[in-house]
Amino acid sequence: MKKVAYLFFALILLMLSGCVENKKDVLTEQSESLFVTEDEENNNYNMNYRLDSEENDTDFTEKDIYEINMKRDLLCLIMAYPEYVSGFERGTGDEVYVVMKSGAKILYDDKIPKTYEQKLSNADLQDTLELLYPLSDISELMDENYDPGRIRCYKFLKEVYGGSRQEIEKSLKGVNMGGKVCLFNDRNNAAESLKKAVKQISTASGNLSANIFPVNGTYNYRVIAGTNQLSPHAFGIAIDFRSDKRDYWKWASRELGQQRLNQYPRKVVKIMEDNNFIWGGKWAHFDILHFEYRPELIIKARYYVEDFERIDPWYYGFPSEDEAVKGYIETIDKI
Repeated sequence: MKKVAYLFFALILLMLSGCVENKKDVLTEQSESLFVTEDEENNNYNMNYRLDSEENDTDFTEKDIYEINMKRDLLCLIMAYPEYVSGFERGTGDEVYVVMKSGAKILYDDKIPKTYEQKLSNADLQDTLELLYPLSDISELMDENYDPGRIRCYKFLKEVYGGSRQEIEKSLKGVNMGGKVCLFNDRNNAAESLKKAVKQISTASGNLSANIFPVNGTYNYRVIAGTNQLSPHAFGIAIDFRSDKRDYWKWASRELGQQRLNQYPRKVVKIMEDNNFIWGGKWAHFDILHFEYRPELIIKARYYVEDFERIDPWYYGFPSEDEAVKGYIETIDKI
């Protein structure tokens, strides 16, 4: 009888021990289950928050990038043409105008999608500054329709250099080039910049003068062949140096143009760019003998930064310590 009692008591203890252990396991599993669920909820919340933030940041960034690019373009324009650009205005429809010293207002961006040909014939200021001019050297002709500077805003050019043949010709100045006097527009420091560049080329080592003289042409009041648009030569802001049959896209194949590009002295290009001239050799529609006075494009290229390099403020990279530039920035910030 006593043995049966001991066995019964041992059985009860064993059962109680198993129940406690099982209960502990259940509680542990439930608490672990609760912990995982809470963590997952937090992870889901954080993920949703990040997605929402990224969407908001994307929307903001797209709008902000446009505003930044616009402000940087406006800064390039007023730095390049300080005697002709007096300020900027924002219209009731959020459009932005460049205000000239004459009182004329020129729309920065009409926001109308255009084909390449439409930009050539009817460009606004944003169109003219859209393609970045490469200040670094190139080894190959540019890709199709990549022609920084070939697209021009004629309303702006007329405001700066003259709105008629008579007005332009009143502003022409003679520049001595290899014993020949060539006419160039004296406004906005264009003729002085050409004079300085030619002097540097003439005194440089390597007999660079042999590559540019005789000059093929400067001022010539005419339209661009095949169009009704005035040539930059008509404004007295372009010069064609010594000509070669491989210089121009209408005269030569791309293969011949590439040969000429390879041979053209880069010292000449560098000197001209340093004096605010762009080179037609950096156009897909190559014009290798052609240089054009476009200080706004050189300034934009000089102070350009990639989107991923940008930090606040919007004028990052520009010489904002300069008092004049500081004033321009303040003017733009008031738009």
